[in-house]
Amino acid sequence: MKALGWWLMLVGSLRLASVWFGFFDIWALRLAVFSNATMTEVHGRTFGVWTLLTCTLCFLCAFNLENKPLYLATFLSFIYAFGHFLTEYLIYQTMAIANLTTVSFFAGTSIIWMLLQWKAHQPIHTKHS
Repeated sequence: MKALGWWLMLVGSLRLASVWFGFFDIWALRLAVFSNATMTEVHGRTFGVWTLLTCTLCFLCAFNLENKPLYLATFLSFIYAFGHFLTEYLIYQTMAIANLTTVSFFAGTSIIWMLLQWKAHQPIHTKHS
């Protein structure tokens, strides 16, 4: 497995921990992510399902880096997540800067690495005479 695949497995595993909080420990999720937000159990479960989907993308992509549509979907999941948390901090003010910094590290590293590796994991096509 390539280094990017291992990174995606790590990020997927960390996202999996967030799924647990969304379903079973809403108050820990509130403190760890949305420090200034009022969260209900429905919000927590919605966050858990959304995060489970992104976690699944990370795991699938880690083992299929050459699959361009899957790679793109996983890449976009980082863009969407980062954009979501950035707006929560800047516009809605429901996140503390420390929480945004943590999200930014993992999302930012993933976005940059996946951009840099965009062509590296694509299958090589040769012309047949």
